[in-house]
Amino acid sequence: MSPEVMALIAMILVICLVLAGVRLAFAFMFLAVLFGYLYRGPTILDLFIQKTYEVMQNEVLIAVPLFVFMGLILERSEAAERLFSTMFQLFGPIRGGLAITTIIISTLFAACTGIIAASVTMMALIAFPAMLKRKYDKGLASGVVCAGGTLGILIPPSVMLVMMGPMCNLSVAKLFAGAMFPGLLLSALYIAYILLVSWLKPEVAPAVSVAERTAEKKTLIIQTLIYMIPVFGLLVGVLGSILLGMATPTEASAVGALGAIIIALVYRRLTLETLKLAVYETLKITSMVFFVIVGAGMFTSVFLFMRGGAMVEALLMATGFGKWGILALMMFVVFILGMFIDWIGILYIVLPVFLPVAVNLGFDPLYFVELIAINLQMSFLTPPFAYAIFFLKGVAPPEVKTTDIYRGVVPFVALQAVGLALCIAFPEIIMWLPTVTLK
Repeated sequence: MSPEVMALIAMILVICLVLAGVRLAFAFMFLAVLFGYLYRGPTILDLFIQKTYEVMQNEVLIAVPLFVFMGLILERSEAAERLFSTMFQLFGPIRGGLAITTIIISTLFAACTGIIAASVTMMALIAFPAMLKRKYDKGLASGVVCAGGTLGILIPPSVMLVMMGPMCNLSVAKLFAGAMFPGLLLSALYIAYILLVSWLKPEVAPAVSVAERTAEKKTLIIQTLIYMIPVFGLLVGVLGSILLGMATPTEASAVGALGAIIIALVYRRLTLETLKLAVYETLKITSMVFFVIVGAGMFTSVFLFMRGGAMVEALLMATGFGKWGILALMMFVVFILGMFIDWIGILYIVLPVFLPVAVNLGFDPLYFVELIAINLQMSFLTPPFAYAIFFLKGVAPPEVKTTDIYRGVVPFVALQAVGLALCIAFPEIIMWLPTVTLK
């Protein structure tokens, strides 16, 4: 059996094992050992040890647990609850005002936490009941929470971008800068959609009643600005220091962790129990991430060793679609994989194979990697492997059915596809900020 055929079988088996319920990290490790031993014998173990050691000594990846810890502490600080309590009255008189408030707060806190589980759950507990209480359409409310909550995986400081940097030999700071405007573009598309739908169908997103507007507009604006100060302070401390070249992402993650602790302390939410829970949850999430990184690194090494990458490149070039047609095909493959495989696994399967092809076609590696990151937004909303849908369903009231959530996320998946298409058509959306801020 040729090495290329073995590589193809290995890739198919990864998908089969994941669909069968095997944890992605262990599926990667098992197949890496199996096919590596069949192809190279016991000497393949030296390669696995080397790859594991490379992960262990990668200083950039230290930012992963620190950003996770920052997000968990910020979630428990009740900063989002305080901001929502004033902003929903401020935007309440507008049709769809609650949904717009949810997207704005999700965007702000996406820049403070890259943990999708925490972001979606937080907005599901804060904003979702408020929208349902005021007779919002269940589908629209579900889509807003799911789409808004997943912005944190794209908007810096995203854990996904931290992992992509070392994989692709790209600056994490430049990845952060390149993802800023695409993330804001998606947020703007969501708000525009909410305004359009609520204008066409006022009953799906009614305005807040006059009786609920208890404070004057001037007071609400002042309170909103006050509650935004800690969040903006954290953003400046983390993203500002990175984009201005004052700190590396690893150093900025430490600043962010400290800033989150200070915010929790100011809001009197910092307790020993809070710290203990945040540390334990950070350990669990980080362990899961690094198990997948190690396992995927082992599998990818064997896959490329068996000339699987060359085989995929030859197949893509043989299609005759041309530069943009092959790019569209690669984006479609990532979209389909997002329905079945965890985003971390997709990164380690796709990037080592597709990135060299994209570079050979003349695409800037930073531009291409950012397109993959934008594409992976859809993986959180597309069943059967839709993380955001599962997180929302886990805390939603019984009257909200899974079909309501599916119905609600479909328009937002379409909006994400529109955002991806705009970034492909106008590369400056991605490339302008890294060029201006990071020479």
